[in-house]
Amino acid sequence: MKAFPIDAVRAQFPALARSIGARPAVYFDAPGGTQACEPAIAAMAAHLRGGTANSGGAFATSIAADALSDAAHAAMAELLGGRPEEIAFGPNMTSLTFAVARALAREWVAGDELVVTRLDHDANVAPWLAVAEDRGMAVRWLDFDPATGAWRLDELAGLLGARTRLVALGAASNALGTLNPVAEAVAIVRAHCEALIYVDAVQAVPHLPTDVVALGCDFLACSPYKFFGPHQGVLWARRETVERIAAYKVRPASSDGAHRFETGTPSFESQAGVLGTIDYLDWLGGEVDPSANSRRARLIAAMTAATGYEQDIGVRLLAGLAGVRGLGLYGPPTMAGRVPTFAFTIDGHIPGAVASQLAATGIFAWSGHFYAVEVIERLGLADQGGLVRVGLCHYNTASEVDRLIAALNDLVG
Repeated sequence: MKAFPIDAVRAQFPALARSIGARPAVYFDAPGGTQACEPAIAAMAAHLRGGTANSGGAFATSIAADALSDAAHAAMAELLGGRPEEIAFGPNMTSLTFAVARALAREWVAGDELVVTRLDHDANVAPWLAVAEDRGMAVRWLDFDPATGAWRLDELAGLLGARTRLVALGAASNALGTLNPVAEAVAIVRAHCEALIYVDAVQAVPHLPTDVVALGCDFLACSPYKFFGPHQGVLWARRETVERIAAYKVRPASSDGAHRFETGTPSFESQAGVLGTIDYLDWLGGEVDPSANSRRARLIAAMTAATGYEQDIGVRLLAGLAGVRGLGLYGPPTMAGRVPTFAFTIDGHIPGAVASQLAATGIFAWSGHFYAVEVIERLGLADQGGLVRVGLCHYNTASEVDRLIAALNDLVG
């Protein structure tokens, strides 16, 4: 595989040209949303300029919108390793998860059980808590080790039983960066019960090749705006599973596969943007591996190369953070078992104040709970302002990492 083409990659992201004062902006806010690539922006604009329309018409713009939507479903299926009829688009991952939870709960009764984790974003917790309350179900929690940010996976089997209806798992922690052993957890669930498995892959898809078949789950949700596209949510639902689900929808809406969760007029311009994003990743895959001879192969090559590049600059960032006086890192201590999301506190400094001071120097970072409310509570940081969070993606550079470390060292004096 060829060297990672960082300069060519950065040229694909117009937002990277932004300056704060006299200094280039540094985007370390990727866990909350990445910048959009030029092919996504161009595709959205082209669709709107060329004329948009609702679905199902006999006229040119409606036919074009339907063809665009079909292409976007097929492209997302190739990114995830599924089939086009297993893909549903929605406004965001959270809305799709609430829709799935509500539909599944039609068949659940008092005394049934759900399993959720304390390491997840609330979008993969609150929907299940809501239906559990509505149905009188029991909720069981898979804990994590605060010292390492890793699931207590040895406890999972003990949480499962004959009345476990669904297990909700996160592929990677949006707060701590922990890359969770989802395939291993799925195997445990399959060995102990017949529960459905719902995976929040919002933080994993931007950083790793994804193969829903290999994972063995029933549902997987992600967010294109976390991997260089527009604000959209995507749900993959196994065809054999979703055909048994009666979704809440208007009667004329499609009942084909996962499309049953696409009720109402979609954002065709956003689907165009998703298609542009896949085109960008397809291009990147061809750049790093000219031997890749299919779109799926090029998408895997792109994500594999991005992962390797992110690992390299992640090692650099971890080494720099280790030298900042009073800084305490949460989550895995090395790049092994994590995505490039890093959360920390600094003695004597409120997380929000740290983020504000970084912003003043042109470095964009997050602070707070990041909707991972169970994580922050479990770490005992809810009353202390949560965490500072910085996240890398494949358009960041080593020099930007060095600039962050210098800014943090200036902050602590």
